[in-house]
Amino acid sequence: MDPTQAFCHNPHCPARGQPGRGNIKVHSHKEQRFRCTACGKTFVASTGTPFYRLHKARSLLVLVVTLLAHGCPLQAIVAAFGLDERTVADWYAKVGRHAHDVHHHFLGTRPLDLGHVQADELYAKCVGGRCWMALALAVPCRLWLGGVVGRVRDLGLIQRLVDLVRLAWLPGRALLLCVDGLGSYPTAFWRAFREKVFTGRRGRPSYRKPQCVWLGQVIKRRVGRVLVEVIRRVLWGSPEQVQQQLSQTRTGQQINTSYIERLNATFRACVAALTRRGRRLAHQDQTLGHGMYLVGCVYNFCWEHRSLRLRQAEGKKWQERTPAMAAGWTEHVWSSHELLAFKPPSTLHG
Repeated sequence: MDPTQAFCHNPHCPARGQPGRGNIKVHSHKEQRFRCTACGKTFVASTGTPFYRLHKARSLLVLVVTLLAHGCPLQAIVAAFGLDERTVADWYAKVGRHAHDVHHHFLGTRPLDLGHVQADELYAKCVGGRCWMALALAVPCRLWLGGVVGRVRDLGLIQRLVDLVRLAWLPGRALLLCVDGLGSYPTAFWRAFREKVFTGRRGRPSYRKPQCVWLGQVIKRRVGRVLVEVIRRVLWGSPEQVQQQLSQTRTGQQINTSYIERLNATFRACVAALTRRGRRLAHQDQTLGHGMYLVGCVYNFCWEHRSLRLRQAEGKKWQERTPAMAAGWTEHVWSSHELLAFKPPSTLHG
């Protein structure tokens, strides 16, 4: 038990959600409880994690979460471990919400020099219709920037995704945005990245496009199922600026969306409800969102990416890295247990 990394969860405590203040003491090693000297309340070490009030072994939860993150259907886990289906569904929801909090903690507190971002959307068959899942990827470090789920692929869905990209972007750094031909993207990026122009005159200031952000589109024309033409066009900036940014980030020779399309395939393989032909349909949008954040966090923090490894001068031939390591969010590969045990303090505020 390390009291220096713990923080108080009491909503009425003046030191709530603030680690490292010296107000947390060990109350009981046997019961794994801390005590806050600021408010006098005690709490267990697992507060704020999926392990809180868990009536099964932690190892079982970690094993079930690992299987869910690799696309194992819920019904198969129920049959293999003899668990109640409602128990596994409850764990799925808790872990999904926890992964959402972990991801947004890093996204909101660690802005990045993204360099090149690609965005795309994919559909999922749900009970009573179809759901859309929009995803964004920082290409140089292969970091999943987040995603949103909705019943309709409209401007509202795309705007929520673009706002996540804007939240992760370090202002002033060069950024290339590559998307498909969906008409909502230019409007959403304009609303998220536009800059105010102050002239000293009265009234509302006008807006302009940021000088260091460029937007490119890849439009694919199909006749039936056959691809007949690919049109690449630059909406913001010049072709020379786009080409220079592609060269600096080493992410291709021309405008493309191949990296996000490869990530879409990863999510389809790991989220059971995204299987193209299957009977494991999601009943609610929230269930699909929980699976998306679970897979996204495991992809960022726990899975080594072959294209990110670094050659070592001595010792091991290669240093394996995850997208979170390449982005500077962490310095080592996380285990599933470490992901579940991490408590993001920033999610307590607001």
